[in-house]
Amino acid sequence: MPRKSTIAKARQAKREGKAPTTQAGEFVHEEIEHVREGKHGARSAKQAIAIGLSKARRAGVKVPKRTTKKSSAPKRASAKRATPKRATSKRTSPTSRTRSRATTRALKREGKSAVSKPALSRQARSAARARGQKTHAPKTAKRPTRRTRSTPKRTSRSKRAS
Repeated sequence: MPRKSTIAKARQAKREGKAPTTQAGEFVHEEIEHVREGKHGARSAKQAIAIGLSKARRAGVKVPKRTTKKSSAPKRASAKRATPKRATSKRTSPTSRTRSRATTRALKREGKSAVSKPALSRQARSAARARGQKTHAPKTAKRPTRRTRSTPKRTSRSKRAS
């Protein structure tokens, strides 16, 4: 369950007209903190981000779904279950204690290194690369190269003289 402050920050971002991904960023940040605190672990930075996005969807943030070609059928089914419409309606039976405890224990066995600064940096770079190079091309304009010569340029007169 996300903290009240996280939900409040996400709502504030929505009022300010920020993008859904920005609103969801608060949930992702909270999840990263959870892993760093040792509440549970994560196998990769991508997993920690995915857990945060899932929590954001459950809280009602309209985060866009992954494209069909990038995710498998079970992942799409899981995302469909996590949507607010489904999450807010009454479930026929709550998640069993055994299942809940099993998932928590499995995550606790994972390490913290997934959310280290280098790991998150690697994830950000690979995500940017996957989006395409046009959006993340270097901002510097190409300048013409200067001609540098150690000896002065020979003129036609000096060529005839030698």
